[in-house]
Amino acid sequence: MKQKISFFFLLLAVGLFNAQIEERKLDELIRNTLKTFDVPGMSVGVIKDGKVIYSKGFGVRSLTTKQPMDDQTLVGIASNSKGFTCTALAILADEGKLDWDDKVSQYIPEFQMYDPYVSQNITIRDLVTHRAGLGLGQGDLMFFPEGGNLTVNDIVHHVRYLKPENPFRTTLDYNNIMFIVAGDVIHRVSGLSWADFIEQRIMKPVGMTSSFGSYSRAKAVTNKIDAHAPVDGKAVAVPHDWNETANAAGGIMSNIKDMTTWAECLMNNFTTKDGNKLVSDKNVQQLWSLQIPDRVAAKNPYDTSFYGYGMGWFLSDVKGHKQVQHTGGLIGTVTQFTIIPDLKLGIVVLTNQQSGAAFNTITNTVKDAYLGIADRNWLKNYGDRMEKAEEEFARQKKEAFAQSEAFRKDKTLQPKAEQFVGTYHDVWFGDAEISPQGNSYRIFCKSSPRLKGELLPYSNNTFIIKWDDRSYDADAYIIFDYDENGIAQAARLKPISEVTDFSFDFEDLDFKKK
Repeated sequence: MKQKISFFFLLLAVGLFNAQIEERKLDELIRNTLKTFDVPGMSVGVIKDGKVIYSKGFGVRSLTTKQPMDDQTLVGIASNSKGFTCTALAILADEGKLDWDDKVSQYIPEFQMYDPYVSQNITIRDLVTHRAGLGLGQGDLMFFPEGGNLTVNDIVHHVRYLKPENPFRTTLDYNNIMFIVAGDVIHRVSGLSWADFIEQRIMKPVGMTSSFGSYSRAKAVTNKIDAHAPVDGKAVAVPHDWNETANAAGGIMSNIKDMTTWAECLMNNFTTKDGNKLVSDKNVQQLWSLQIPDRVAAKNPYDTSFYGYGMGWFLSDVKGHKQVQHTGGLIGTVTQFTIIPDLKLGIVVLTNQQSGAAFNTITNTVKDAYLGIADRNWLKNYGDRMEKAEEEFARQKKEAFAQSEAFRKDKTLQPKAEQFVGTYHDVWFGDAEISPQGNSYRIFCKSSPRLKGELLPYSNNTFIIKWDDRSYDADAYIIFDYDENGIAQAARLKPISEVTDFSFDFEDLDFKKK
């Protein structure tokens, strides 16, 4: 964190938004949150008892254009799209076109998992509950970062090469790839692309008039954000990052106006403004019933006793109330969507930087107000946490590069080109080519062209990959396995710092030299 700022403490009661002065205090909290976490722009919406009582934007939607952010600025909502994917499946289930417990192979005959038993038994329900056995973010490099050349069909095929990290249906491990497969089920059953189905069958009847099923469909809109990510400790504009193949996992572009409309529909038992049911009561219960539990900390700020995933949403209890929530994250963008149905309360926070601490500060402060909890100064709480975390991340990176610098001073210790230069292949990711360039070496990932960078010697069998795109903050060790003659036969990757996003799924790569 660059600087500490003074914070006018928010003394919020349940009637927060009934008085203009309290609205001004929330305005001030948001502005201070932007400063604390170096977020260029944020929009916030609150809906209570069927009425939107707060809907504003702050800061700028782009550091490049300096245009202001407002409640109609489009933002990539990322994994908040998963709730739409599951709603689409629920619509098809209501129409009798599929069942949650149908085998995936019934709709995608060629689909296989690593384990033949799982291939034969995995259901649509398993796809959208993070319980298929794949690990956190496993396989994400097939679509992340943006610019990869694998198609949906490629991804569906390559799933068979992902060796699961856990037994089938035993643990909650957040995974995007299974949602891509679920999106393909929607396409094959309905005959529509995932984006067309979401726009026609959900957004239009709900009244989300400004939203799009994918970033590419919003290109003509001027009022949308640029993404921003920290580079050398300061937020800078970076390219939008989402691959169209992964729309079912996180492709939607929306804004506060439309997302509070979505929240109203959900809290009204999935009923649209014209009184029609989007999803039957039977399937609403399916969507919002706990499908796979996860651990709950013994001490937590909301006395939570259960936590886990339904279908498309995380479910928990906060101070005795059921909470339905999801977050979303791209490079340079994070969002949070929260509803507490029995309080008829919805909170939406959209940002154009990747600080989860920023959206948690706002959501928790507003939520506490309606739960009758005295101010806990979430801004300072998260600010202190992030300052400590960033110091630790900086230490990890500094030590790695310092060791590399020291090792490079003795040329006699460094690996020779003939030991490791060449092309390495991973069965689900594809080829990575390592080649000399001047006095250094380069790596280029053929299926993900934006993943390219310089190799810095670190030890006799290890280099640091310093990616060209510094917004990734995902530099990694590449560790070569030598044969008895000192020639590399294989390679594996490992992030140098815990700051690396889990979608940089380096540790699941198993490169063999061609």
